[in-house]
Amino acid sequence: MNRAGTVPYAARAAALAWLCCTSAAGAQQLDARFSCSATRDEDGERVIYADSGEMRIDKERIAAFRWESSLFRSTHGFDCSIDESDKPVAEIMEQTQGDGWRVHLANPRAARERRGYDFTGSLNCTIRLAHDGDMLHLQPSCPALCGSRRNFSALSVNLKTGACQYEE
Repeated sequence: MNRAGTVPYAARAAALAWLCCTSAAGAQQLDARFSCSATRDEDGERVIYADSGEMRIDKERIAAFRWESSLFRSTHGFDCSIDESDKPVAEIMEQTQGDGWRVHLANPRAARERRGYDFTGSLNCTIRLAHDGDMLHLQPSCPALCGSRRNFSALSVNLKTGACQYEE
């Protein structure tokens, strides 16, 4: 299900992306920057999704982690973000192909309170990063910092072409 809780959709996406990923035996590293947007129609209303981020991870050490996600409607908009100040923690995920990490916040309640977000939603949110071939997949388990608002969407970025796809 997508951000709005609707069924799959077709979206036109524009993106710029860059990634260099080393997957030599035991050297799980990620150096990625991306910027994506998609416009679609939701119940007759034009909605724009926009995401940008930078992620540099060496094994389980996070050198940089920033993801900003925005949703704009004709009458309002909102955004949510996560960065190094929120104290993200990376864990290597075992995968059959490619490299993968699960990222969570060391203290999600403190991060939400510092940013002024409510925390009626789950505090145990994670972001799964998976690199397979030319694709980087970002899969949040829930809005990482923004309480009950759905903000972060599953997103795939083709690292060779820069094309982005917002997932269901």
